[in-house]
Amino acid sequence: MASLTIRNLDDDLKARLRLRAAQHGLSMEEELRTILRQVLTPRAVEGVSLGQRVHERFAAVHQQHGGGDDWAPPARQPVRPPPQFD
Repeated sequence: MASLTIRNLDDDLKARLRLRAAQHGLSMEEELRTILRQVLTPRAVEGVSLGQRVHERFAAVHQQHGGGDDWAPPARQPVRPPPQFD
């Protein structure tokens, strides 16, 4: 595997990268690898449905959070009565 050094990185950009990595539960280095993979991996857009592209985009996040299908939507609340205009 190759190594890459990035010099003269703007402090604000580094801070945003650190925040994004923390939000994803990754190191800054792994977050950068993920970003580069997403941007530079060639994909055939034709023949891929929107649903499939959404699934691919969020599959990694799904795996980071346990990957189970045990998610249940929150309980619905009763609808409030309509306003009365007298």
